[in-house]
Amino acid sequence: MTAPAIHLWRLLKWGRILARHGALRGIERDPNTPRPVRRVARLARFGARIPAVPRYADAFQEIGPAAIKLGQTLATRPDLVGEEAAHDLLRLQDALPPVPFAVIRQRIEASFGRPLESLFASVDEVPIGAASIAQVHRAVTPEGAHVAVKVLRPGIEAEFARAIETYEWAAAQVEGMGGEASRLRPRMIIETFKRWTARELDLRREAASASELAEGMQAEPDFFVPAIDWQRTTGKVLTLEWIDGIKLSDREALIAAGHDTTALAGKLIRAFLRQAIAEGFFHADMHQGNLFALPDGHIAAIDFGIMGRIDRRARVWLAEILYGLITGNYKRVAEIHFEAGYVPPHHNVAEFATALRAVGEPMRGLPVKDMSVGAMLDGLFNITRDFDMQTQPHLLLLQKTMVMVEGVARGLDPDINLWETSAPFVREWIRTELGPEAAIADRIVTDLRTLARLPELIRNIELRFPAPGGAPPAPPLREIEVIRVGGGWRYIAVAMAAAALSAVLTVWLLG
Repeated sequence: MTAPAIHLWRLLKWGRILARHGALRGIERDPNTPRPVRRVARLARFGARIPAVPRYADAFQEIGPAAIKLGQTLATRPDLVGEEAAHDLLRLQDALPPVPFAVIRQRIEASFGRPLESLFASVDEVPIGAASIAQVHRAVTPEGAHVAVKVLRPGIEAEFARAIETYEWAAAQVEGMGGEASRLRPRMIIETFKRWTARELDLRREAASASELAEGMQAEPDFFVPAIDWQRTTGKVLTLEWIDGIKLSDREALIAAGHDTTALAGKLIRAFLRQAIAEGFFHADMHQGNLFALPDGHIAAIDFGIMGRIDRRARVWLAEILYGLITGNYKRVAEIHFEAGYVPPHHNVAEFATALRAVGEPMRGLPVKDMSVGAMLDGLFNITRDFDMQTQPHLLLLQKTMVMVEGVARGLDPDINLWETSAPFVREWIRTELGPEAAIADRIVTDLRTLARLPELIRNIELRFPAPGGAPPAPPLREIEVIRVGGGWRYIAVAMAAAALSAVLTVWLLG
């Protein structure tokens, strides 16, 4: 257990870096920030030269790998860090100096317990990417397959464990102050970050996520997930199929290669909707660096460390919310928020519908290219405080991904609108999942499952109430009050009763 003094020292050191980049200015000025936190923020910036425009992403990058990942998590929380900070934190792309190849070689060989040459015919010593947790090298297997090899940075597990422990301690202190800090649930944020990190620090889990996503996306042939080489994958090394494509961030190269960028944008949005709404399992880090256009026009994704999952009931609510916002049915959107428990029942549904209308209607009069999901979500965040809405981590991750996907799609086609492109897919999914045919099908499936359980239910009843045996049924016994005696008198009373019963039975048996 780390001492509180060590946690405080780390926080002050990190706070100093944040202050030098102007990243604590918003915390100091926010009236909802607990007073002790504001004091610490002022102490951290004492004597520092503060830039005119805060550089949040630069600050987290300077602190180190764990902070980069935390910053990416906070980018999903504009309600907590503010819209400006959340937008700037989206710049965090994990670009770090690479680890020397000699260290990477040793890491691979230690992970497999075999020489590198027995695993790969060749490995490029210069990495194609170096991130906060791992770096990637191109390689060729002995069978001649071109692959990408992702290797965890040495010591990264211990570094993240130390940082997360301090984050947890700090979040507990802030949440314990109550008020707005408690509503925003900072401990839940760190717990979500901890789960994401645990998945990313075990590359077998990332491989399993990629494999699961590939199965779920078979109905969307325009979206490609590279195959996993399981024989060359461990907890610290991930080997997957090499992707030859153009990053979606390079629009000029895409056009020069003959790609239809408008079509690519539509495919990307449809792929995201398929993952989030139809399958309930989505790639939650879909920035330009993780998405490629293949020569056949398909879109390929990499880096499956951060994945989101939504159960069917929440997906139905989500689809209805999206479609209600698209069509302007604010009353139904408000009702869903109450049905889902997102808004406490002591609030008024009609008042909440009016608040939603205030967010949605100004967008409906704008030109298509000026409408934005990000702006819509920012407006929704602004009304959460008025209606005591607690944070829903699974929805925040989804919202962050929606904003990210919209940004990539707009880079491909500046005039695309996520609402218009989403409407046909969402409308069809709602009809399929909530229409009369779906209701009848669900009822039939439920009833058949109940019928299938009847034999097992009957067997359980027989076990609980077995058939009578050969002995005659016992006669009814008269109820007799039991005297409860404490202390040593209990043993005397029991002994006397036992002696008396023994004498009676002896006389009866001997006649």
